Amino acid sequence: MSRRILIVVPSSIAAKGLEQVFSDLGEFEVCAILQDLSGPVEVQLRTMAPDVIIVDPSVYDFASRNSIKARIAEYTDAAVIAFAAQPLEEEVLRQFEGCIGLMDSPTAVIRKVRAALEDRGETPRADGEELSQREKEILICVARGMLNKEIADVYNLSIHTVITHRKNITRKTGIKTVAGLTVYALLNNLIDMNSIE
Repeated sequence: MSRRILIVVPSSIAAKGLEQVFSDLGEFEVCAILQDLSGPVEVQLRTMAPDVIIVDPSVYDFASRNSIKARIAEYTDAAVIAFAAQPLEEEVLRQFEGCIGLMDSPTAVIRKVRAALEDRGETPRADGEELSQREKEILICVARGMLNKEIADVYNLSIHTVITHRKNITRKTGIKTVAGLTVYALLNNLIDMNSIE
């Protein structure tokens, strides 16, 4: 099963170079290349369902760069890796699961993407591992189309806690997409068809 990668880099040459690195290996599939994350971000991220997002922080204005990961996390739980075409402040880099440099070799790029996925604990479900009550509540909210921020507000949790629950749900069920989780919730009688938006 290939992992889906979304590349958000304003330089067409750099984006095509990254795409070539991934296509040569076959382990990863580039689902899209975007020059920025403007427009209907939620729709783009949910429909593409990437496992990894490689984003050049320069697509955000200077004031927003320290909250890139939090903004993306509102719509997806994909690993987010910075693409540094130019030197970046340490404070900006700390929010990402990794950083790919302009001068990195193809081997280094692949190693960094694999490391980011491993750090997130994306391993297949262990047999017999049940969802906790809180994870079931979060799953129901996800199936109803709620964003991480909305879920956090409902249960009085931080967005990071919601993201952690979603990672655990994905790990335990082996399902990564919202549509797949919705079907899982329906099949396990956690929600009924009428409660889905």
